[in-house]
Amino acid sequence: MPKRILVIDDDPDILEVLDIIFKQEGYEVILSKTGYEAEQLSEINPDLVLLDIRIEGSGRNGVSICTKIKSHPETRDLPVILFSAEDNIEELSMQSRANGHISKPFNFAQLVIKVNELLAA
Repeated sequence: MPKRILVIDDDPDILEVLDIIFKQEGYEVILSKTGYEAEQLSEINPDLVLLDIRIEGSGRNGVSICTKIKSHPETRDLPVILFSAEDNIEELSMQSRANGHISKPFNFAQLVIKVNELLAA
């Protein structure tokens, strides 16, 4: 059974590209434009979450979603990668206890390597 990645971003173009890339890598991909799926982790059961910091139309941002994931005993070990164009993404990543971060615009090959590393651990 392929590993499952939950991708949360409000940009449909980024979602489409990441869907194609990670499916080509052999992953099952679940896409979310609002972050609502972050509330359904026990049902979705992802192996990793890729999470944008700014999610337009959502009452929460990626930092608060990641912090919640990392503070809950059932999901604290779930790998989360934040990605964003925020200048302080490294600081936000540490603050929310994310497992990594990628700055936008990002290198897709670099993102795939980081995802592969976290899912191989």
